[in-house]
Amino acid sequence: MTVSLTTPRPLIAGNWKMFGLEASLDEARAVAAAVAQAPPAARVAICPPATLLHRMADALSGESVIVGGQDCHAAPQGAYTGDISAPMLADAGATLVILGHSERRGSYDETCEEVSAKVLAALAAGLEPVICLGETLAQREAGQAEPIVTGQARNSLPDDLSGQAFAVAYEPVWAIGTGLTPTIADIAAIHAAIRAVLVERFGDHGASVPILYGGSVKPENAAEILATPEVGGALVGGASLKAKDFLAIIAAA
Repeated sequence: MTVSLTTPRPLIAGNWKMFGLEASLDEARAVAAAVAQAPPAARVAICPPATLLHRMADALSGESVIVGGQDCHAAPQGAYTGDISAPMLADAGATLVILGHSERRGSYDETCEEVSAKVLAALAAGLEPVICLGETLAQREAGQAEPIVTGQARNSLPDDLSGQAFAVAYEPVWAIGTGLTPTIADIAAIHAAIRAVLVERFGDHGASVPILYGGSVKPENAAEILATPEVGGALVGGASLKAKDFLAIIAAA
């Protein structure tokens, strides 16, 4: 793991997306048991679907694995059928929440301003936000990857994050769930650009914020990705659903 000396422990977070039923809690228990037996260098988090959040928090009570949500509404409560507020996530046992994921930005047309409002809601509820950034394949092929991602960073991160615990996750949209990954040089370039924005926005604090990489992270490529300069962890999708695969990625941090 090649990151700034001031960077806190790396974070390996599993995003279960819309996968997982009651039986899936056994995978989370297996991860927690292994982490307890051989504490890794990284912090470990699992973000299950909302239906499993409270049950996972109960199942992992007393363990060091962090339980998180996958999204939250910007309002603390209200007539928003089907939505979940940040206080509800915290009440269910979450201490972290993923915000601005490309699947939210793309499928639900979330703007950077909406993501920023959700970040404020998460902070107010005492949750650690993980804010996602990433470009589409068309944007990359047009040479716009860096300006798109740095623009998202500037507009999705409110000033209130100064001094707060948070992470940023770079997830190239075209690499999520496709098996494709950018080159190590491409990852390093985007992470360096994100770091520059974080330092510009938050000074010394911005130099220590973990920048995770996400997008088809798997046991076979985790070590190389996690050794890349300014990569401070990983946001893992499909590979986090099975304890064996997720633990292999955690061990690579």
